[in-house]
Amino acid sequence: MCGMPYLPPFIAPSRFSDPAAALAQVRAIYQQQIEHLRDAMLRFVAGETLPGHVRACYPFVRIHTDTVARLSPQDAAHLSYGFVAGPGRFETTLTRPDLYADYYLEQFTLLLQNHGVELEVGTSTQPIPIHFSFAENDHIEGTLSPQRRLLMRDVFDLPDLTAMDDGIANGTWEARPGEAQPLALFTGARVDYSLQRLRHYTGTAPEGFQNFVLFTNYQFYIDEFVRLGHEEMRKPGSGYVAFIEPGNVVTRRSGAPARLEGELGAFLEHTHGVPPPRLPQMPAYHLVREDRSGITMVNIGVGPANAKTITDHIAVLRPHAWMMLGHCAGLRNSQQLGDYVLAHAYVREDHVLDEELPLWVPIPALAEIQLALEQAVEDVTQARGADLKRIMRTGTVASTDNRNWELLPGNEPQRRFSQSRAVALDMESATIAANGFRFRVPYGTLLCVSDKPLHGEIKLPGMANHFYRERVDQHLRIGMRAIEILRDGGVERLHSRKLRSFAEVAFQ
Repeated sequence: MCGMPYLPPFIAPSRFSDPAAALAQVRAIYQQQIEHLRDAMLRFVAGETLPGHVRACYPFVRIHTDTVARLSPQDAAHLSYGFVAGPGRFETTLTRPDLYADYYLEQFTLLLQNHGVELEVGTSTQPIPIHFSFAENDHIEGTLSPQRRLLMRDVFDLPDLTAMDDGIANGTWEARPGEAQPLALFTGARVDYSLQRLRHYTGTAPEGFQNFVLFTNYQFYIDEFVRLGHEEMRKPGSGYVAFIEPGNVVTRRSGAPARLEGELGAFLEHTHGVPPPRLPQMPAYHLVREDRSGITMVNIGVGPANAKTITDHIAVLRPHAWMMLGHCAGLRNSQQLGDYVLAHAYVREDHVLDEELPLWVPIPALAEIQLALEQAVEDVTQARGADLKRIMRTGTVASTDNRNWELLPGNEPQRRFSQSRAVALDMESATIAANGFRFRVPYGTLLCVSDKPLHGEIKLPGMANHFYRERVDQHLRIGMRAIEILRDGGVERLHSRKLRSFAEVAFQ
């Protein structure tokens, strides 16, 4: 094999003033590059000697501006995204235009509206790793011998972690001389990496994920969500069109059109899932709407490490909001089991984000999410005024990475929690909120008090089972109602300027 790269025919950069035409060019470049990789891989598996090091590259989009001024129309002027920070050259690599078509189209449209300059679309120099070219359930590399598999490193580009770190999102990225500023938080390679991880951790394809996400730390909530999901599928007039479970098992809504439009329709039509022999680490379930404004629910299990892992990857899907619905320890004597806690601040003793997001960074409450959750509690419980205050407390939630914090000698954690005025404690909420802040994804937390370890009320099997039966259905319905309120209020209100930095990227 010679050392020259084996490349597809070069597609030169082109300029566009029409966002749909720019997206079509992204699709054409991506499809050409992926087909080149897949064809080369099939030949390699068949034993052929390829004519050089196989390489295909991500498409890019670029914009040049020479002024700070924007030409934003009135209906987009209130958005916190869709424009670059100032004069200069800005670009990003792109991937999966089938999955991100609507998202890319919106970002392209806003850039053109705000800046009145052309978009440049072309082929980047950033290689697409061979692993990211495989289609869903396409595992042709599994037939390779160990020797042939080792040779892959010489023939194909493998994932390069230096090209997919989170420096942009963390605010630590600095351009090298002559390098363009970023247009998006994530490069094409970073997105592809997370899409692969989502399949692994959740047991479902990225195509099923919706723009509103609920996280929970108990299977009870998932069981109830599955029940409600199938209930929705029996309603001919439901706004939800499908329910997807691990293994990409799809249940279609009664009376739903046989063929839905767009990429979602194509995905549902060609998906023939099989229940997995065992559930994945963090199983996901998707109550699907045609415009992807449905609800995804993920059982993240216990602990901040899982909470960080899953939000690191779901963030690349650019959801409109994610919220934590889980159980917590009530820290105040006035609380009762089953009371709700609406977090308006967080004590971060989870430690998993200390390197990416320093502890001195505050995690603000987001008014739109807070109001939606409070309204949802009122709507579902029918409690008003003083009655609402009796069952729901707004306050600081502490998250710890030590499940047995109450056993530590000297009462040191208790002292800190008291000094912080915390009203509840769990292991995931601060992580989910902090990663929402880091990745500019609106976030919120509504917890339910399941025990009061400081006051002698610890979880016992009988008591816990009764509590779960009593509260899980109501708590889940509150979370789903909050999403309805947010959806009806308009998603553009959610992407708050509170989450944007000084020199923010243009893409939402």
